Amino acid sequence: MSAPKVTVYIPCHNYGSYLQEAIESVLRQTFQSWELLVINDCSSDDTAEVMSFYKGDERVRLFNTQYRSLPKVCNFAVREARGEYIIRLDADDYFDPNILLVLTAQLDANSNYAFAFSDYYLVDESGRVFAHEWREKLFEVNHVFDVAPNGACCLIRKRVFKEVNFYREDLGAQDGYDLFNKILNSYLFCNVNLPLFYYRRHSTNLTGSTQRILTARRKIMRDSVVNQIEDHRPISLFIPCRRNYDFAQDLWNADLNGKTLLERELEKALPSKLFDHIIVACDNPSAKQIVDKFCDERIIFHLRRQCDTIRSASLALTLDSIFSIVDPARLGATVISYPQAPFVTLDSLEEAFYTLAINNSDAAMGVLELSSPLYRRDSHGLTQLNPSRGFKSDFDAIYMHVNTAQAFKNRNIAKGSLGGPFVVHFPMQKNESLFINTSQSLRIASILLSDQEAIDSDV
Repeated sequence: MSAPKVTVYIPCHNYGSYLQEAIESVLRQTFQSWELLVINDCSSDDTAEVMSFYKGDERVRLFNTQYRSLPKVCNFAVREARGEYIIRLDADDYFDPNILLVLTAQLDANSNYAFAFSDYYLVDESGRVFAHEWREKLFEVNHVFDVAPNGACCLIRKRVFKEVNFYREDLGAQDGYDLFNKILNSYLFCNVNLPLFYYRRHSTNLTGSTQRILTARRKIMRDSVVNQIEDHRPISLFIPCRRNYDFAQDLWNADLNGKTLLERELEKALPSKLFDHIIVACDNPSAKQIVDKFCDERIIFHLRRQCDTIRSASLALTLDSIFSIVDPARLGATVISYPQAPFVTLDSLEEAFYTLAINNSDAAMGVLELSSPLYRRDSHGLTQLNPSRGFKSDFDAIYMHVNTAQAFKNRNIAKGSLGGPFVVHFPMQKNESLFINTSQSLRIASILLSDQEAIDSDV
């Protein structure tokens, strides 16, 4: 049997109920030069029985592994692959009959492309299509690459896997995002605006493991920019405070379960090794008394002018005077952290910088994607801004800036703005979005913090 052009591999851990549909979708391909690797990794269901149905097909190779790790299974498959191109199909998803034909044609016609991927349908547990998700055409319409393609169902050249040292095996999630970041700055790639695979959403797949995915994503980002950090120094954390113009005077000094908001903010920031300066700026000199409690040479107190603290004044006014001291050449980057946002984690503050650096953008902001329908009024009534079902582009997503974590390049201040023409985003956890701007939200923060501390003490 001659070497196939494409290797398809299906890793399976206890997805026996879906596995036959995935395998059959490969057998139905209109493109014929392929091999299929089906890998049973520690399944305890009927996966082995389903695999046995296909042991007589010479195009199908069956494996049993004990890795208990998707990235390790993926690396095993890549090393076993005989094809020039490789594509993963998760055991709970399935192909359109033409996916190999279309994506192979893209790589054959463009020898400088590292990989190609398509749009997809979302299906439920029973296989019923409930949405079509697509990416605007990369390099033509879409010039921002802060959203990686789906880790599965990308057709990738085998040599590229070797050149980027395969998948990382220490993450357990976001393997596609990791691979995308390795490829991003060294290779070209393309997408096809046709839905050519079916991506299943159900209660047991990894897509719903939000914290696990977020942790892996942050580790990938941090490791991706480790060699760029020095190019962005000095890196400052800026904590803005003021005496007036909030619902309570000196809100930074408000008590939240035994500590002031400013104390909590400083305690959060100090463990970070990323920041060269931790700058507290306030027009009330009394704030310096709290700053002086912390023995860290990175902490700087800056006395703000009262006129720069009014609600309509830009923070750029205060930052301009600060940068004259800590970054006169405006070569560094700054992350803003608000005392009124006590649930924002240090990981999120650092992710703001990592997102800025990895995309080489002017600014990066933490956002929440809004899933509830939003409408605007036009001449014919209400038009929904964010389609919740059906045909949906990545440009249809609507985000809310939660005003709790953002980063920017210091050079932006010369134009009187924190942002710039190139602004990217990173996802925040919903529980981080609480911003204390009323007495009621302060009481809610106190209750939530008490609950969180009670949970932590039980662990």
